[in-house]
Amino acid sequence: MALIVPCTTGRVKKTFGYRIGSRDTEKMAISARNQLEGKVQEVILGDIMAHVVVKVGKNQIESVITRRSAEQLKLRKGDRITVVIKSTEVMLQKD
Repeated sequence: MALIVPCTTGRVKKTFGYRIGSRDTEKMAISARNQLEGKVQEVILGDIMAHVVVKVGKNQIESVITRRSAEQLKLRKGDRITVVIKSTEVMLQKD
């Protein structure tokens, strides 16, 4: 599961109990440790869902969220956001 939130700080705190800024300057505490800052590359709105592509360094992360969430976040190409990844399985590959 990936959660997308606006990034207002320019940095992610590296401690437990993260604080993530929102557009209206409120703070949201979150326990997820896997947080990646990036820039929205594309937002495709469907009838119910939205497909969001985020550039994180040289990599790309894609997330499907509800259209309502995308609209409430006012996600647009070029927005700086934080991708929060909460998953029970993470696979690693070494070449």
